[in-house]
Amino acid sequence: MSETRIVRAAAIQIAPDLDRPDGTLERVLNAVDEAAAKGARFMVFPETFVPYYPYFSFVLPPALQGPEHLRLYERAVAVPGPVTQAVSAAARRHGAVIVVGVNERDHGSLYNAQLIFDADGALKLKRRKITPTYHERMIWGQGDGAGLAVVETAVGRVGALACWEHYNPLARYALMVGHEEIHAAQFPGSLVGQIFADQMEVTIRHHALEAACFVVNATGWLTDAQVAQVCPDERLRGACRGGNCTAIVSPEGKHLADPLGPGEGILIADMDLALVTKRKRMMDSVGHYARPELLSLLHDDRPAAFVQRPARSQTAPRSPDHEQQPASDAPSHIPAGPDGPDGPDRDADGAPDQRVAILRR
Repeated sequence: MSETRIVRAAAIQIAPDLDRPDGTLERVLNAVDEAAAKGARFMVFPETFVPYYPYFSFVLPPALQGPEHLRLYERAVAVPGPVTQAVSAAARRHGAVIVVGVNERDHGSLYNAQLIFDADGALKLKRRKITPTYHERMIWGQGDGAGLAVVETAVGRVGALACWEHYNPLARYALMVGHEEIHAAQFPGSLVGQIFADQMEVTIRHHALEAACFVVNATGWLTDAQVAQVCPDERLRGACRGGNCTAIVSPEGKHLADPLGPGEGILIADMDLALVTKRKRMMDSVGHYARPELLSLLHDDRPAAFVQRPARSQTAPRSPDHEQQPASDAPSHIPAGPDGPDGPDRDADGAPDQRVAILRR
C-alpha cells in the first residue's frame, strides 16, 4: 500500500504595491503567514508579482514608457539578494514550498523570472520566461532552455510556466517529461477582460489533464485606484480589468475549489497526489501513451552563453599539399540510422550536415 500524500495548496491573488519599493514584498510575506496559518504547504503568487507586473507597457506607447521602465529597473529583484533572502526565510520558517514571480534584473536587462523555494528555504529553481508576449518584449529579455526543468521538493515534483508559455506545447512537454506532479502557473491578471480569464481556465485545465498533474494557478489583481494610476486615459482602463482566474485543478481536470474572479483572496485546496497515478494509469503522455519513435522533443537545456569559445583543434599539422579544415565544435558522433551516416543529414558529397549536428548538441 503506497503512502497517502495530501498537500494543502494556496493560490494567492492580491494586489501589488505600486508605490513603495518594498511594499509588494511585505504583501508577499504577510500572505505567506496567512496561508501557512491555514495549513498550506505549497503556495503560488502571480506572474512577476515583485515588484509588480509592467502593466504600463500594455497601455502606454513606446515613446512614453521610458520613465516607468526605468522605475521598474530600480525596483527589480537581484537573484540572489534581499528579496530572495526574505522569501527563503519565510519558506524555511513555515516549512512551505513557495513559487513567486519576479522582475529579475541581471545587470542591464530585465527578465520575467519564476523562483521555486523549497521548504528548507533553498532556491531550487530560477527560470526565465522563454518568450515574452507582445508588449512584454519591450520590457524583458528571453529565457533559455535550462529553465524548462522540474525540481524535487518537499511536496513533490514541481514545474512552472508563466502566462502564454502554456500555449507553447513543446515547453509544456519538456516539463511533462520531467514527470511534474504539481505545476505552478502564473498570469498577470487585471488584463484584457473576461475573455482572458475564460481562455486561462481552459488552458490550465487542459495542462492538468494532459500532464496528469495538479495545476495551482495565481493571477494578479489591481484595485480601481491602481487601474487609474496605470491608465491615466479613462478610455484604456478596461484593458487593465478582468483576466482573473486563480484556481487549483486536479489531474482529472476538476476545480478543487471555486476559482477566484476579480478581487483579493487566497484559494485553499487539498491535493491528493494519488490522483496523479490514477490519471497516468489510463493516459501517460510521456510513457505508455507516447510514441517517441514517431514524435519526440529536441530540447537544448544548456544555460545561455553570450561568449562561445571554439574547442582547440587536436588535429596534427597536415601536409601543405592538403587543405587544413577548420575545427568544428559539433559533436564527433552522428547516430546511425535515418539520421546517421547514410541518412538525409548528409550532404551530397557524403559529409554530415553540420547544421543538424550543431542543433543536436
